[in-house]
Amino acid sequence: MKKVEAIIKPFKLEDVREALSEAGIQGLTVTEVTGYGRQKGHTETYRGAEYTVDFLPKVKLEVVLSDEHAERCIEIIQQKALTGKIGDGKIFLTTVERAIRIRTGEENEDAI
Repeated sequence: MKKVEAIIKPFKLEDVREALSEAGIQGLTVTEVTGYGRQKGHTETYRGAEYTVDFLPKVKLEVVLSDEHAERCIEIIQQKALTGKIGDGKIFLTTVERAIRIRTGEENEDAI
């Protein structure tokens, strides 16, 4: 099993979710996060005072799926989250050793 974590721009979430759903990928967890990378931050003005926004709003997606579906999931996220501008995000792929469905006690592939 694999875990795909993606940090993307918030306005791209619905496009990514729809495409994953159409591909039969279910069980998506979404978290609103903030952070920065090469994009750094930006300067804003509020009531005449200028200030720096260091952390930018992003969305973190987490999906645990079978090994054979992981690459397709990554392809979909790459295609649908792409704007071509700095700050499009990152995708991380890790191995999941064990998964357990709390309600039934099912494990691993049966649990996802």
